[in-house]
Amino acid sequence: MKDDNEPFATVIRKIAQPLQGAVQDYDALLELVGDARIVLIGEASHGTHEFYKQRALITQRLIVERGFTTVAVEADWPDAYRANRWVRNASADQDAVDALAGFERFPTWMWRNADVLDFIGWLREHNDRIAGKGAKAGFYGLDLYSLRASMEGVIAYLERVDPEAAIRAKERYSCFDHFGTDMESYALAVGAKLTPSCEDAVINELIEMLQRRSRYTAQDGTVAEDEYFYAEQNARIVKNAERYYRTMIGAGISSWNLRDAHMTETLERLLFHLDKHHPNTKAVVWAHNSHIGDARATDMTLRHETNVGELVRKAFPGQAVLIGMTTYTGTVTAATDWHGPAERKRVRPALPGSIEEKLHMTGLDRFYLDLRSHAAYEQQLRDSRLERFIGVIYRPETERQSHYYHARVADQFDALLHFDRSRAVEPLERTARWELPEVPETFPTGV
Repeated sequence: MKDDNEPFATVIRKIAQPLQGAVQDYDALLELVGDARIVLIGEASHGTHEFYKQRALITQRLIVERGFTTVAVEADWPDAYRANRWVRNASADQDAVDALAGFERFPTWMWRNADVLDFIGWLREHNDRIAGKGAKAGFYGLDLYSLRASMEGVIAYLERVDPEAAIRAKERYSCFDHFGTDMESYALAVGAKLTPSCEDAVINELIEMLQRRSRYTAQDGTVAEDEYFYAEQNARIVKNAERYYRTMIGAGISSWNLRDAHMTETLERLLFHLDKHHPNTKAVVWAHNSHIGDARATDMTLRHETNVGELVRKAFPGQAVLIGMTTYTGTVTAATDWHGPAERKRVRPALPGSIEEKLHMTGLDRFYLDLRSHAAYEQQLRDSRLERFIGVIYRPETERQSHYYHARVADQFDALLHFDRSRAVEPLERTARWELPEVPETFPTGV
């Protein structure tokens, strides 16, 4: 019988499973996954080595032992698809470094880092061992920021299969030419009614592609279907990204909701497409905790926001497992401002009362928590507490305002991995700021 006054740290120590660097570390996690079709693995920052490394180890086991064949990540579709072609031995890229070269948009370190390099190298080796028509593992992007690259992808595809349609696509997409790559300026100009929107143009391009699908895919079976799917997804990205940028500067529906709805729809369409060749495709999703943890268990509901975790639970009831990751202190790769250089920043100890501080008080270095199977302690795990999130920007001086929200962790995730002290992920291109020695903690606690 549980004592209601039992300290939280004591409760967690009873149910935590230490991670000791052994092959068996994630046996219990795979048991929790069971026959689930989708495993979503979050991270409390976009720049922590342990999150990338352990996420890769879990994914490798899911691929080898549970038949997962799709890794879908919080990245742009064209950039990830270049890596996908390489891991499937279908590109001219010579090595893993070249395969990641498409990730040129800020923040480059999010995918061009040592841990992702190791992982896609492993994926290539794994796929090379698969003979015949066995299902190879793929690497796909879910995000919508690649408006320019996706337009280029649509045009390049049409130039191969339908040159006249390519001319029409160029004409439609020329609507954006005046703004170059600055989509924020486009959105502001449309909002101020200084220029008409490109909405009709991008919708009409997608409609024409959908109308000609059978014509384009009849040419060469599976290969033609895959190439068409890649191009059609690019056309969808152009349509959704145009709306996303306009929404960012307007009132009404949240641009966050548009983005997460796009990522979820991309995942659903990807699974539907892959099911044609290998039924019941299983996918691992990599994204930030704020996308993976069920929004209904966080402050996001106060802003009427949803996210991938909530949408996937609704779309695939009983078939999804949501895993979060946290850290108490250490270092992180992040920028101070948007488009700023990568820096290796010290992560301040978590705020008093936060879930990270409570996990730190266990005295355990790193451990796994099954949040589904401990009904006796459910209230302790379902209390609303502060939870830290660090994206690509980290500003310790405003940490409480910038990097925390309230969450009920046992409702937010099905399982949690905690790494008490973590270190910064290593970018493939290290900036002078990143190479600077770690600065000592100088900020007062409680800011």
